[in-house]
Amino acid sequence: MSVFVHKHSRVIIQGFTGQHATFHAEEAMQNGTTIVGGVTPGKGGQVHLGLPVFDTVHQAVVATGADVSGIFVPPPFAADAIMEALEAGIGVVVVIADGIPVQDMVLVKRYAADRNAVIIGPNTPGIITPQACKVGIMPSHIYTPGRIGVVSRSGTLNYEAVQQMSELGMGQSTSVGIGGDPVNGTDFVTVLRAFEEDPETDAV
Repeated sequence: MSVFVHKHSRVIIQGFTGQHATFHAEEAMQNGTTIVGGVTPGKGGQVHLGLPVFDTVHQAVVATGADVSGIFVPPPFAADAIMEALEAGIGVVVVIADGIPVQDMVLVKRYAADRNAVIIGPNTPGIITPQACKVGIMPSHIYTPGRIGVVSRSGTLNYEAVQQMSELGMGQSTSVGIGGDPVNGTDFVTVLRAFEEDPETDAV
């Protein structure tokens, strides 16, 4: 089943029409991710990358059944974007931005815990279940499907470890970047526990 994201995940992108989000959304879709739409306030009703754009996450969830959100908005707006996703019922929120104020993240993390939701990041390269679902900015081509879980704080160390694993024929079930900011939504212990409970992960 992998952890947190899988081939059945239905993903939306917040900040969808921005250049950064557009590039990574296209790359994710080329590698098997089911992106069902995106959110950019004021651009609801438009079509971007062949997908619907909504003004709010709530509208996107109602229309598409999305359960995962990738947040590609600037740091000053990221905490509000996370809260909007959680309030709309999104179960997994991936936050690329760094430098979100600590006080904001403490409140957001508590709110997510109350709703049994998972926040990956902030300041994360993202999460990927190879050839099934990617939400983030990591280079998909170095990841290969397999049964070894990967979790790291550093994005570049993640890439280095994964590339060496793939070259040795050791594929990954899921790779998680927990993020490098002082307050992260998910810690090592939580991810390790998820891998331990995953029947498709043999080692980490």
